[in-house]
Amino acid sequence: MERGEYLYLWQAPDWPHWRYRLSELAQPLAEVSRAQGVLLGRLADAGIALRDEASLAALTDDVVKTSEIEGEVLSVASVRSSIARRLGLDIGAVAPVDRHVEGIVEMVLDATSSNAATLTADRLSGWHAALFPTGYSGMSPIAVGRWRDDATGPMQVVSGPVTRSVVHFQAPPADALPAEVSRFLAWANDTTGEPALLKAGLAHLWFVTLHPFDDGNGRIARAVGDLFLARADGSDQRFYSLSAQIQRERKAYYDILERTQKGTLDVTEWLAWFLGALGRAIDSAQATLDSVLAKSRFWQRWAGTPLNARQVKLVNRLLDGFDGKLTSSKWAAVGKTSTDTALRDISQLLALGVLKKSEGGGRSTAYELADE
Repeated sequence: MERGEYLYLWQAPDWPHWRYRLSELAQPLAEVSRAQGVLLGRLADAGIALRDEASLAALTDDVVKTSEIEGEVLSVASVRSSIARRLGLDIGAVAPVDRHVEGIVEMVLDATSSNAATLTADRLSGWHAALFPTGYSGMSPIAVGRWRDDATGPMQVVSGPVTRSVVHFQAPPADALPAEVSRFLAWANDTTGEPALLKAGLAHLWFVTLHPFDDGNGRIARAVGDLFLARADGSDQRFYSLSAQIQRERKAYYDILERTQKGTLDVTEWLAWFLGALGRAIDSAQATLDSVLAKSRFWQRWAGTPLNARQVKLVNRLLDGFDGKLTSSKWAAVGKTSTDTALRDISQLLALGVLKKSEGGGRSTAYELADE
C-alpha cells in the first residue's frame, strides 16, 4: 500500500514496524553519546552533594517544563520542595504541599529512579492517576487510570475555533487499545536491538501515537522517553531535561510530530530531531552544572562568615538567578521582614563584600553579588 492510501502512520499495513536509516543517524548518535559521557564524567568528579544538587535542578526543570508544554504553570518552589523531600535532600525552607505537583513529581521520579523496573499497563495507569488526583482535567471528568473509550468520538489533536478547526492527528480507535498497548509494552520490555537512545525516541513516539488516555498523554509520553533515557545513561539520577528542551522548541516539536504522524514508518527525520534536541538538552545541563559548581565555590569562600537565615536565603536566590533586580523592598518581601531589617541585612553584606550596588540608575537602589 502506498503512503497516499492511508492518512496516519498507525494505519499503515506494516504498522508498527519502525524503520530508520542508521547511516544518517550514526553521527548525531555518536555526538550525543559523547556529550553524555562528558557530562557524566564531570559529575563523577563533582562529589555526591553537587551531583544531588545538579540532579535536583534537572528534575525540577523536567517537571515544570513538561507541564508548561501543555499550558500548565507549576510553582517552581513547590516542585523543588516536593522532589527534595522525596529524595531526602535538605534544601532549607519547604514549600506547602500541592497535591497536583506531588502527582507529577511521583510520575517523573518513578519513571527515572525506577527505570529498570518493568513498564506495565498498571504502572502507566498509576502515572495517569497521579496526574489527575481529582478525577478531573480542568472542569471535565475523565476516566482516570483507564484507557479512553471514545464515547464522545475519536481521540483527535485539534487546533483553531470550532467552526474552522484543524485536525492535526487522530489516534487509533479505543477498541484497538488493549492489543496496541500490549504490543508496545512487549517491545518496551524486550531486548530489541536498537541503540538505547534511539529506543528512547521510538518509545516516546509510539506512546504519543497510541494516545491511550483521555488526557495527559504528552506528559506520560515524555516520562516514558525519560525512562529509556535513564536506562541509556545507566543511572537513576537525571542531570539533563529533554522536556525543558522540548518546551524551548515547542513549535518545532509539534511540527515534527505532525509530519511524522502523517508520514511513513521510516521515522529517520523524527529520530534525527530527537537526537538533536537531546544534544541541546545536554548542552543546557552543562551550563546548569557550571552554575551549581559556581554556587559551591561561592559558599566555600564565605563558609566562615556568619550570616543570618534571611541573608542565606536571599543570597541563594541570587545564585539561582533572581528574577529582576534585587531591591530592599523585594528583600523585605521575600525575607518576610521589615524594610528597615532588610536594609540592615543588605548593609552588612555590602560591608563584608558579599554584595555590591548594581550599576545604572533607577528610582530604587539595586544590589547584586560581588563574587560573580
